[in-house]
Amino acid sequence: MKALFLVLGLIWLGSAGADPIEVVTEDSSYTYVEHGKVAGPATQVVEETLRQAGIDDYHLALYPWARAYSIATQKPNVLIYPMVRTPEREALFHWVGELATVSIFLYKFRNQPGIQVTNLDTAKAYTIGVVRDDSREHYLQSQGFKKLIVSADNDENFRLFTLHQVQLIPMPERDAKSFCQQKHIAFDQLEVAYPLHDMEKGIYMAYSLGTSEELVSRTTRAFSAVVENGELRKAMGH
Repeated sequence: MKALFLVLGLIWLGSAGADPIEVVTEDSSYTYVEHGKVAGPATQVVEETLRQAGIDDYHLALYPWARAYSIATQKPNVLIYPMVRTPEREALFHWVGELATVSIFLYKFRNQPGIQVTNLDTAKAYTIGVVRDDSREHYLQSQGFKKLIVSADNDENFRLFTLHQVQLIPMPERDAKSFCQQKHIAFDQLEVAYPLHDMEKGIYMAYSLGTSEELVSRTTRAFSAVVENGELRKAMGH
């Protein structure tokens, strides 16, 4: 996973068509660039779903989250993943299927005993790193947090955390472990400062509005098949 401000891992698959699907994602432990291509367990599920749906005409690209989200809210025939399903987003997308359920924790470095979070309000005293237009940024803003430091992507957000330019960072454990490994930091240097129980939600693949009902239905049926044959569990590790 690397900070990405331009399209990486752009892939053209299949024969030419009038309306190819644009598939967009961000950097995370589920989606990342490997050997010049977008990879990761969630990508594996998405590509298998499209294969089983008989869809081979698509572009796959990794962007900073705000860019991926903007594309998916402004254009038809866009498939975005993995995206947290929130009430605010419910009517903005056609939801295809849940890839996993994630729990979010506020992490701090263990060598900072002065940072004490006993409830959500006490966390407002500290700087918190978030990603632009991410559900965590929106949630913390809705709770009255003012000391948010906004980054373009998860990699930059975690880098600021390692430099102690932000004191807390909200992440799933899986992502925290993955970024620690990438940055050559022992995961046990981090500790949970506070769990964000309200943010325990599913992450999904979803189509943009304006995408045809037939395409959404075909992809949803294919996703159900991927779940039923165990490929989702195998890829996502649950």
